[in-house]
Amino acid sequence: MEERDWNIVAQQAIDDDNAFDELYEHFFPRIYNLIYARVKNSSVADDIVSDVFEKLVEHLGSFDSTKASFTTWLSRIATRTLTDYYRWQSHRQNVEWDDVFSPTVDKKEMPDGQLLEKEGKKELLLALGKLSEREQQIIELKFWGDMSNKEIADTLGISAANVGVILFRAMGTMRLLLGRE
Repeated sequence: MEERDWNIVAQQAIDDDNAFDELYEHFFPRIYNLIYARVKNSSVADDIVSDVFEKLVEHLGSFDSTKASFTTWLSRIATRTLTDYYRWQSHRQNVEWDDVFSPTVDKKEMPDGQLLEKEGKKELLLALGKLSEREQQIIELKFWGDMSNKEIADTLGISAANVGVILFRAMGTMRLLLGRE
């Protein structure tokens, strides 16, 4: 669906439960992945995503497609809700990558393939953690939030060209950190 279609669906969702359900079904995975990528804890992500969609319901009537696309508008709500969460926290939680991906799996029982995949994810997280906060945010919006450079630019208040440059440099740094050409 093209962006302008989501703007129309968002306007319809004010009075139409089916349109709202369509918005929710489409955007929930994107917002959840975006939030989960930052907090790396499913119960915390559930709470934050719930807050995001409560704010969506509360403020949907004030959505104005002439000021921003629905995707950008919702991404801003998610980003601000996440910022509020971190302000509320006294410090950022440090969760081990292993605890996030397989908290109940005993390493002794894992097949070799799963162990290798898990190690790769751990390396990726460590490399991502070495990037600046801005670089991390752009990578997360791009890959976990499934956003275009323009949507990221609108969300962060920077130019799409700047997003592209930051993303290009960050991916180069990631390749170097992971030892890949």
